[in-house]
Amino acid sequence: MSFGIRSMTGADLDAVHALEQRLFPEDAWPRDAFVAELSQPQTRKYWVAEVDGEIVGYCGMMCVLPIADVQTIAVVPEQEGHGIGSALLTGLIEEARDRGARDVLLEVRADNPRAQALYERFGFRRIHVRPRYYKGGVDAVIMQLELTGPEPS
Repeated sequence: MSFGIRSMTGADLDAVHALEQRLFPEDAWPRDAFVAELSQPQTRKYWVAEVDGEIVGYCGMMCVLPIADVQTIAVVPEQEGHGIGSALLTGLIEEARDRGARDVLLEVRADNPRAQALYERFGFRRIHVRPRYYKGGVDAVIMQLELTGPEPS
């Protein structure tokens, strides 16, 4: 299975928003949030992952120095385990480095051990918990990757 990653454009918004609603039914961003994010390229960057021309994942970051923040990252369940999430996360980290960020931060649901394990493989460490951050009362685990040291292998 091969996939491609490219910059998200306005033409992708309907497909991305449909995936957002499918993957995060309780916490889905409104379509206008994606529109607003794409309109700020000086501090934002978003990508989509495609398989056979179909969007199967997406991610985005905000970078206001010295911090880059992973705004969102998602892959459809039927494509998990093929390296798409890792490729998206790698792109986010590289973009943060290129923009001069010292740290990358993210929030992840406490009830999502698969995502937490991915972030830990990339060198993220848990630094805080935000109680009841997500709808339904689920905690958010705040994770940080320091970019000032050597790159993780």
